[in-house]
Amino acid sequence: MALETGLLLDDCFLGHNTGPGHPERAERLRALKKVLGESGIRERCVSLAVQEATDEQILAIHTPEYLARLRNACERGDRYIDSVDSAIGSDSYLTARHAAGSIIDATQHVLDGKIRNAFCASRPPGHHCERDESMGFCLLANAAIAATYVLQHPSVDRVAVVDWDVHHGNGTQHIFEESADVMVCNVHGHPDHVYPGTGYASETGTGAGKGATLNVPLSPGSGDDEYQRAFERSILPSLEDYKPHFIIISSGFDAHERDPLAPLNLQSESFGWMTRRVMEIAEQLAGGRIVSVLEGGYDLQALSESVCQHVDALLSR
Repeated sequence: MALETGLLLDDCFLGHNTGPGHPERAERLRALKKVLGESGIRERCVSLAVQEATDEQILAIHTPEYLARLRNACERGDRYIDSVDSAIGSDSYLTARHAAGSIIDATQHVLDGKIRNAFCASRPPGHHCERDESMGFCLLANAAIAATYVLQHPSVDRVAVVDWDVHHGNGTQHIFEESADVMVCNVHGHPDHVYPGTGYASETGTGAGKGATLNVPLSPGSGDDEYQRAFERSILPSLEDYKPHFIIISSGFDAHERDPLAPLNLQSESFGWMTRRVMEIAEQLAGGRIVSVLEGGYDLQALSESVCQHVDALLSR
C-alpha cells in the first residue's frame, strides 16, 4: 500500500501573536486551513499531532542563553526580541516550542515509514534564526533542529535542506556551514536587494563543510524561467552529487509575484514544479523521505494557491 502525506495544521499555531499589521500573522494559517479544506487536499492527507520540543532537542542548535532570553521576553510581555521584525506575544515561546517539536515528530513519522512525506504548516517560521539571535520573524531554527534530529537515525548520514524562500536562510546556513553532514541549498532574491543581505554565490561553506553550502541568488524581476534554470543547473545536480538520505524543504512562498515583501515573480504553479523535482531526487536517493516546513509567504491568496500546488505535488505518486 502506498504511503501517504502527513499534514500538520493546528490552531495552536495561531497563539503566536505578532500584533496588528505584521506580515507574519495568524491569518496566514487561517487562510491555509480554509483552502486546504475546501479543495479536498486536507482530507487526502494524514493529520499530524502537535508535540512540544524538548530542551535537549532545541539546545542541540540554540544556546541556553538565547532560549532563556526568549522565554523571559515572552513572559515579561515584550513585544519583540532582538529586532522589531521578530514580534512576540505571551504565548510565542510555547508556540515556537510546539512548532519545532511537531516538525521533529513529522520527521519521525517519515523515518518510521508511517508516512511518505509531510508538510508542516506551523508558525513562527525559523530559517533566519541564528543559534543565539532571533531574526526576520523567526524564533527557533525549525529546519536546523529537525535536520539535527534526523541525523541521529541510523539510516541517515547526510541531510539536505532545500530553501526556496525568497529571503536567504541565513540561520540554517550559518548553523551548518562547517558541517559536511548537512547540505544547505538556497535559491533566493539577490542579497544586494533582498533581506537579510546574505547568500552570495561565493558563500560555499567552511572547513569540513566546504562545498556543502550552495547559494543561487536571483536578480529582481526573476520568475519561473530563472527558478527552473537555478534548479536544473545548480540545485538538482548538487543534490545528486551529495546523495542525501533525507530532505527537508524550507518552503517559503514569498517569491510569488503578488507577495509584498520581495521583487520576484513566481507563479503559483512553480511551487508544484519545484516540489516534484525535489521529490524525484528524494525517490532516487532518500527513499522518498521529505519533510517540508512553512517559512514565508505573506499575500494570503498567493500563499493559499502556492501551498495547494505544493501539497498536491507531495500527494502525487
